[in-house]
Amino acid sequence: MNKTWSLILLLFAAACKHKDYNADLLVKNALVYTVDSNFTTADAFVVTAGKIVAVGKADTLEQEYTAREVLDAKGKPVYPGFIDAHSHFYSYGLSLQEVKLEKTKSWQEVIDSVNVFARKNAEGWIVGRGWDQNKWKVREFPNKARLDSLFPVRPVMLERIDGHAVMVNQAALNIAGIKPGQTIAGGKIETINGKLTGLLVDNAEALVERKIPAPTDPIIQTALLDAQSNCFAVGLTTVEDCGLPYTMVNTIVQLQHKGALKMRMYVMLSDDPENYAYLFKRGVFKTPGLDVRSFKMYADGALGSRGACLLQPYSDQKNWRGFLLSSQQHFKDVAEKLMAKGFQLCTHAIGDSANRVILKVYASVLKGKNDRRWRIEHAQVLSPEDIKLFGEYNIIPSVQPTHATSDMYWAGDRLDKKRLKSAYIFKQLLEQNGWLPLGTDFPVENINPMYTFYAAVERRDLKGYPEDGFQPENALTRQEALRGMTIWAAKANFEEKEKGSIEPGKYADFVILDKDIMKISGAGIPKVKVLKTFINGEKVYEKK
Repeated sequence: MNKTWSLILLLFAAACKHKDYNADLLVKNALVYTVDSNFTTADAFVVTAGKIVAVGKADTLEQEYTAREVLDAKGKPVYPGFIDAHSHFYSYGLSLQEVKLEKTKSWQEVIDSVNVFARKNAEGWIVGRGWDQNKWKVREFPNKARLDSLFPVRPVMLERIDGHAVMVNQAALNIAGIKPGQTIAGGKIETINGKLTGLLVDNAEALVERKIPAPTDPIIQTALLDAQSNCFAVGLTTVEDCGLPYTMVNTIVQLQHKGALKMRMYVMLSDDPENYAYLFKRGVFKTPGLDVRSFKMYADGALGSRGACLLQPYSDQKNWRGFLLSSQQHFKDVAEKLMAKGFQLCTHAIGDSANRVILKVYASVLKGKNDRRWRIEHAQVLSPEDIKLFGEYNIIPSVQPTHATSDMYWAGDRLDKKRLKSAYIFKQLLEQNGWLPLGTDFPVENINPMYTFYAAVERRDLKGYPEDGFQPENALTRQEALRGMTIWAAKANFEEKEKGSIEPGKYADFVILDKDIMKISGAGIPKVKVLKTFINGEKVYEKK
């Protein structure tokens, strides 16, 4: 009997020893695109304590590691978690609770959508976003007459898709105290025959926006969590939120600390004295889920609303060149201040004049080669002689491929053929520094990284137009596009050592897709779906 018990105890001890786990997760039977420096592939990797500890062949890793969980990818492709290098995550979340106008094809459809929303939400301001007159049969800005007749007392503000123009009704104008003939630097209050039309462009928007009651804490939380849910579903694991007030930092920290907000965020604080004072006093704020070391300026507006600042007049509006949103001295003062304090500067610049101004300001402060990673967001329209400044001063162009395929229908109306050829020049910009971060600017564009990848490599929209691609000489290769959505986006944030590739020592942020975007036909790319999304090796989304 004693011998029998001894044998049982030995077998039990052996079984227990075999179950000594030295890893949390083993992913195997996968086509793993590591996106390392050699762009190697593997079929398995191991995760422990939220980080990748080994990458290679499953047979070898299974001998070295005993994982608590084994994920059989069933031959599906696995990529590093996608990073959106330019978005408005919080604003996108708020937009989910407002009138959605992205799909409207006429001013009448906008009015209809506002009416439906107003019936369901009977009190307070009516706020919406997403209309784009360039998608309408009559490509003209609307006026407020219909809004005034429907809502004579209740204020309405409807933001254009690019965020650089709004249409408001008279009730909103009255609350803001806006009168005909009033002017504002860096903005436009439109009047026709001495009467307000309701159109406010760029800096003029703030006159009304600051009168809208601030969102309550529950609304802010809902906005962030709703945005997170949708972003996880398309494979995003890090977003760069471009232009937040410092007050949002604590809100984000609290939600992340509670475990509710798992999305990693790189936050650019907006160009405001209070934000500078906050971060200058505190210094770079860095946690595994949040990185705050950057400021966002606006040089000009958008091409679609003719607020982009051009060197020569718009082709479809003679004697109009757009405008800068601040003085050149302001841009210089901010650049010198951030250079001295060691923070990153990112500046929105669309038009060739705005880009020239910012490039020269950056150059005067950076004074040559550097690793400050100062960025120009969008860099859409450039004068050919200015392009070299990106490489000479290591200025990083942060671009959005879907802007090219959205704007291509009307960008030629704003620009002549010569200027159009030096717009949306992603390949040329990539060559300046050898790397290029890619984003979407959502909610201006769709949040889906597959659309970014498709637009970057195919230069076509979701309708497959144009067949040969829009200015195809500036298409990126698939490898370049994937790097732009992962490791290069991480590098733009000084985070390339912790994310952006599937390598030992990095966060276990990864996605599993149903098809391989590196091999599938071009037309099939937008239809690719995310099967699972992981952050820190934890599954945060699974396709139903």
